[in-house]
Amino acid sequence: MTHSCIRLRRGIVVAAAVGALVVPTAGGAMAVQASAPTAATGTGTGTEPPSPSSSGDGVVELIPAVQQQVDDAVQRVMKQASIPGVSVGIWTPGKGEYVKSFGVADKSTGRAMDPGLYMRIGSETKTFTVTAILQLVDEGKIGLDDTIGEYIDGVPNGDKITLRQLAGMRSGLFNYSADEDFFKALTSDPQRPFTPQQLLDYSFKHPVLFPPGEKFYYCNTNLILLGLVVEQMSGQHLNDYIQDHVLDPAGLDHTLFPTGNEFPTPHSQGYTDQTATGKVEDSADWDPSWGWAAGAMISRLEDLRVWARTVATGVLPDGERMVSPATQKQRLITPPTPIPGAGYGLGIFNVQGWIGHNGSLPGYESLTIYLPSARTTLVVVLNTDINYKNEEPSTLFGDAITTIISPDHVFNLPAEPAAR
Repeated sequence: MTHSCIRLRRGIVVAAAVGALVVPTAGGAMAVQASAPTAATGTGTGTEPPSPSSSGDGVVELIPAVQQQVDDAVQRVMKQASIPGVSVGIWTPGKGEYVKSFGVADKSTGRAMDPGLYMRIGSETKTFTVTAILQLVDEGKIGLDDTIGEYIDGVPNGDKITLRQLAGMRSGLFNYSADEDFFKALTSDPQRPFTPQQLLDYSFKHPVLFPPGEKFYYCNTNLILLGLVVEQMSGQHLNDYIQDHVLDPAGLDHTLFPTGNEFPTPHSQGYTDQTATGKVEDSADWDPSWGWAAGAMISRLEDLRVWARTVATGVLPDGERMVSPATQKQRLITPPTPIPGAGYGLGIFNVQGWIGHNGSLPGYESLTIYLPSARTTLVVVLNTDINYKNEEPSTLFGDAITTIISPDHVFNLPAEPAAR
C-alpha cells in the first residue's frame, strides 16, 4: 500500500503528495490524496464469476472456468499495461489453488517467467522490519509508545514521535525518497550504496509536515528509524536479526535481506523508467540499500505465500507464535487512511478485508495479501514498476483478480504518483 515504491516515484500511501515527478519511495503503492476508488466490482473482466460467487467466506472455488477467467484477466492487464512478465499464486483451503506465470523474465533473451524466480519485493520489507520491532516489544526491550528520541538522536520532533506512529505512517517526518537530491544521487549511480544515516539526512533537512499522529502519510524514513532501533536493541545487524528471528523460524529459505546488490539466481530482470534519462532500463543489478529497512528484500512466490498468512495471523507455519496475540492485535488495528476502504496498521494494511502489503521499487512490484474470512492467499510478483495511467501494475492485477475470486472483497487501491 504504499507508496513506497521507488518509482522513485511515488511516495506513498497517503498523505500529501510531495512533488511532481515520480520520486522514489521504496515500496509499493498507496497514494496521497488518492482519487476515488474504482467501482466496488473493481476493474473486472467483463463477466460475472460463476456460482457460488461467495459461499459465506466471500471467495469462489477455483474451478476451471474461474481459472480461465483469471488467465484472461491477467493477460488483459499485461497487454494493457505492457507488463513483460508476472507470476500469480492463489490458494484457498478446500477450494483449490492457482499458480501460473505469464510472459518473459528477460526481454533480451525471451527467457520465460517462472514461479520459482527470485524477485525484489520492495516495501513488503516493511512487514519484516515491523515484525522485528513487535518481537522486541514482546521481549520487553522496547514499547510501542516509547519516543524515537529515546533511541535515536537528531530526529525532528523525536521527543514526540512514538515507535507506534513510525510503524503506522503517522510521524509527520518527510519521506527521504521524495527528496530531489536523493533522486539525483540514486538515478545518477544506481549501483551506489547508501547508509541509513545518509537516507535520514535527506529527510531531516526538510521541516516536519505535521504534528505526530495528526494524519497518515506513507514515509520510508519511518522504517529506516525502526530498523536502527532493531539494531540498537538487539545487538545485531538488521539483516541478521530478520534472518535469525523471522525468516528461519518461518521456514522462508528463499527470502533474504541483501547487504548489497547481490541477487540469487535464477531471478527475473527488472524494467523501470525511473532513470536519469527517463528511458527504460534493466535494474536487476541496482543496489537496493537505498530502501534498506523500508524496501531492500528479495523473495519468491512460494515463500510469500507462507509469509502472507504468517504476518496476517502472527502464527508461524509450525503453529508457534511469531509475535504474541496481544501484540498482533495491536498490529492489526488499521485506522482509516485518506484512501476509501483502506486502513493501515503497524506496517500492514487492510484493503476491503485483504490484509498484507504491496511493494515496488525500480523494475519490480509485488503484492502479498491474505483474506482471513476464507484463509485465502493472493501473491503477485512482476518485473516492472512502470505505471499505467497513474496506477501501479500490481494494483491492477490485484483488482482484476479479486474481482473474480472475491467479488465482495475487491482489492481496489487507487494510486497516483506524488507530485513535486
